[in-house]
Order: sequence, then structure tokens, then C-alpha cells
Amino acid sequence: MHIAIAGNIGSGKTTLTTLLSKHYKWKAHYEDVENNPYLNDFYKDMQRWSFNLQVYFLNSRFRQIVDIKKSGQKYIQDRTIYEDAYIFAPNLHSMGLMSSRDFDNYKEIFNLMDDFIEGPDLLIYLRASVSTLVEQIQKRGREYENSIRLDYLTRLNERYEAWVGNYGKGKILIINVDDINFAENPDELQQIINQIDENL
Repeated sequence: MHIAIAGNIGSGKTTLTTLLSKHYKWKAHYEDVENNPYLNDFYKDMQRWSFNLQVYFLNSRFRQIVDIKKSGQKYIQDRTIYEDAYIFAPNLHSMGLMSSRDFDNYKEIFNLMDDFIEGPDLLIYLRASVSTLVEQIQKRGREYENSIRLDYLTRLNERYEAWVGNYGKGKILIINVDDINFAENPDELQQIINQIDENL
């Protein structure tokens, strides 16, 4: 069994992953931000480091999926490989922050990987407005995120909505983060858990 949580930067993926992992007593797979050798450089100079960063994430998430399938255990995963391929990389390309040559190379690598993987049993999408994202990003206070531009978050949100609207890899549950505070309200977390149980 494999649940994956998708959503923009600051939508609450890591928090929900932790809470669900604790509730279900499943293993959690987190996005590798602490050990990522490109993240700080990327936020200082997106154009220079965009391809390196995206390839790093692609490799990291492909390895996660392989590990999850091999283990035979139940997992909650923080962010999916599809978000890199359908949201972050195309967004960087369209903003002129990744060259067409690099983007085409990236897509070829992803398409090759995609032939070997299956979607999660349930995808949970955390939908949040830009104002909610900014509030949550500021609250957690990661230094490298201070320079994230509003137009960058807005473009990512638009791409998330387009991707979720066409998602065909399995079941999907959409949670409106603007209307719920699952991090601090146990009743609202329970509502999410009830919806997950219905879907599984």
C-alpha cells in the first residue's frame, strides 16, 4: 500500500505525511531537502542550477519508489515523481530558467523511468491559495525559501491544477488547505483520515 501526498511548496505535505504515518503506523518517505546539494544554489541562481536540481530530485524520487515497491511495506510518501516532471521542470522551462536542450534531456530521462513505475494507491492533493502558501512558508522559516517569488508560486499552482485535472494514475483525494487546519485540529485531521479510509 502506497499513499503519496502532492502539493505546492508550503501546502503542508511533510506535516500531513508525519501525522498519517503516526496514525496508520506506516513508514514515511520524506522529500530530501536537508541533504540536497543543489537547493541553496538553486534559489540563489535558478537558471544556473535548475537542471541539476531537477535531475537530483528525479533520481531521488525514482529511488524512493523502487525502495517502496521492493520493501513490500506500507508507505506514506511526501511529494511524487510526477510533480517534478509535470510541474516543476516544465515551469522552469517556460520561465526561461531551464534551456530547451536541458528540458528535453530531462523529459527523456523521466519517460524512461515512468515505464518502470506505477502510481500510488491513493494520491492526496493539498490545494492551497498563494496567500496560504506564503503564510506557511514564512512560519517554517527555511532560509533558502525567503527568496521564493510570488509569481513562481502562482505559476506552480496553475500547473498543479492542470495536472490534477488530468491525473490518470489512480485514485485521488483533494483537500482544500485554506479551509482546514489538520496540523493543529485533531477533528479536522480525523476528517481527512475518514476520507482516506473510504478511498482505500
